[in-house]
Amino acid sequence: MAADSLTPVELTMEELCQPPLEAKSELLDLQWKMGMAVSSDNCRSLKSPYVALMQKVADQSGQITNKSFEITIPQFQHFFKQFKEMTAVIETV
Repeated sequence: MAADSLTPVELTMEELCQPPLEAKSELLDLQWKMGMAVSSDNCRSLKSPYVALMQKVADQSGQITNKSFEITIPQFQHFFKQFKEMTAVIETV
């Protein structure tokens, strides 16, 4: 997925002030690492940095699932920007 195809979720102040919905799952752990794809069977010299995210999630029954995914640096920067925006909203509460 290209970073420019991501659309930010925008909420109104009224939507932000609603009581939280019941959580369907709980984030237990989030780990990350930065990597560099140096080559593949199709390309000898990629030199493409990425961020790998690994999350551990428990569903309502307590079953734990590990999920991992990789994102490009521009996608990570967008992700980080969204967290900074959430932090700014939380600080006003």
